[in-house]
Amino acid sequence: MTNSLKSISSLLLTIFIVMTGFGLGGYIVQLRALGEGWTAYDISLIGAVYSLGYTLSSFVTPRFIRRTGHIRVFSAYIALMSISILLCSLEQTPFWWMLFRGLFGFAIAGGYMIMESWINEKATNENRGLMFSVYMVVAMGGSIAGPYIAALADPMTTVLFIVAAILFSVAIFPIALTSSSTPSIPTEAGFDLKGLWTRSPVAFVGTFIAGVISAAWVNFSAVYAKMTGLSETGGANLIAAVILGSVVAQFPLGRISDRMDRRLVMVACGAFGIVAALAMAASTASPYMVYLSGFLAGMVIFPIYSLNVAHANDLAEPGEYVRISSGITVLYGLGVVVGPLAAGQAIAFAGAPGLPMLLALCFALYGAYAGLRLRQRPAIIPPTDV
Repeated sequence: MTNSLKSISSLLLTIFIVMTGFGLGGYIVQLRALGEGWTAYDISLIGAVYSLGYTLSSFVTPRFIRRTGHIRVFSAYIALMSISILLCSLEQTPFWWMLFRGLFGFAIAGGYMIMESWINEKATNENRGLMFSVYMVVAMGGSIAGPYIAALADPMTTVLFIVAAILFSVAIFPIALTSSSTPSIPTEAGFDLKGLWTRSPVAFVGTFIAGVISAAWVNFSAVYAKMTGLSETGGANLIAAVILGSVVAQFPLGRISDRMDRRLVMVACGAFGIVAALAMAASTASPYMVYLSGFLAGMVIFPIYSLNVAHANDLAEPGEYVRISSGITVLYGLGVVVGPLAAGQAIAFAGAPGLPMLLALCFALYGAYAGLRLRQRPAIIPPTDV
């Protein structure tokens, strides 16, 4: 396990810096949109186009990787992230922001695909859940740090957008200069959704739902914070509480899922998520209760994604990791398209509590389907269903 982590140490540093820029950029984009007076519908459309770019990347990134290799493609995507966030600082109309955020979604999805296929190649079935837990904790650590940077300047100026672009640019140095071996070039490009469905129906469905949950929260967390009366620092505290909950839960969930049928862990996460999200919906009057319920919800909002990825890769051959990662990214991207649109409608209908109520519904579907699969197909030892 120690040797596996050493082999991706440069990658983990890059992930932390990228996600710090991601956390800052995503937060100031929402604050700036609110400051410009845009509606929840406008913000949901921007999030949906971001998600379309995210999904499109799943189709083309494997071909780029096969042609030029992981690090060159990743470097190009880092440049695109910097460009897109800087463009947002130059033009403030919803239409143009849809295009700019679409570019960003394209780049970040490709970045995730490269990072995750890299980690999968270094992991084994015995430690994959734990390796992905390390990856998620590092990523979430950056996501916590990013929003706090927003308190250092006015989001209505260009300063924070420039800082985010600088972070993205710095992130390329650790892996560009690494002496560690890079992932093998995939022998085939593209993705195989049918094969992914055959391999693991629960990961197939669960990944889509995880995308809806994640995108609904990420695209409307700052909006939710403002609607509950939290200040900018209070909103950063809420985002930090959610991510801290994810950090606390990520290692135990990853380790437990390595030792038993991962679907049982998915059922438990779905049930826990229902309770936590409903608690968040009922606690909007007290900032501290919002933080606490956000912490509890965070214990499952992001960790369920790594459960799906680990489950889908349990029976994969080394040459299949990019194909599986691209298939996962397609499904997750489709969920990410639906998430902002559903969240915008939920908030328009029910106000601030609409967002956690939507999350509770998604967690119910997630846990229920995993439970259904448990009844339809018995566990395989080691737990790699299925």
